Amino acid sequence: MLMKNPMALAALVALLIFEQYTLLSVVFEVPPHPQALNGVSALVPYLALAMVVAVTAILLGLTNTRLGRLFCMLAALLALLPYGPQKYFDYQFFLLWPSIIGAQVAIVTLLVQVVKGHMRDA
Repeated sequence: MLMKNPMALAALVALLIFEQYTLLSVVFEVPPHPQALNGVSALVPYLALAMVVAVTAILLGLTNTRLGRLFCMLAALLALLPYGPQKYFDYQFFLLWPSIIGAQVAIVTLLVQVVKGHMRDA
């Protein structure tokens, strides 16, 4: 059932990898970790929630079911906070740009797949 939409699966796995990378860089203070000034406590639970939602979207059938599409959309929206277009104005953008742009490609891919799944079922 997962391979009915390999693009959505690839996008969710990419988001999971980027979120895990961010989580580990914050926890182990690998420069440039994005929360150096704000502290770890604010970002870690948020990233945990985003990863749980992404895994739930995979387990619920990606874009093949209505509930799976809902969780795919929620996973994409949750990924916008750490990787959204506002990061272009972050002073550390030139250090973090590969993960920011890669995550944005995954977010757009996932949202396109959700729309395609909705159109297919309509």
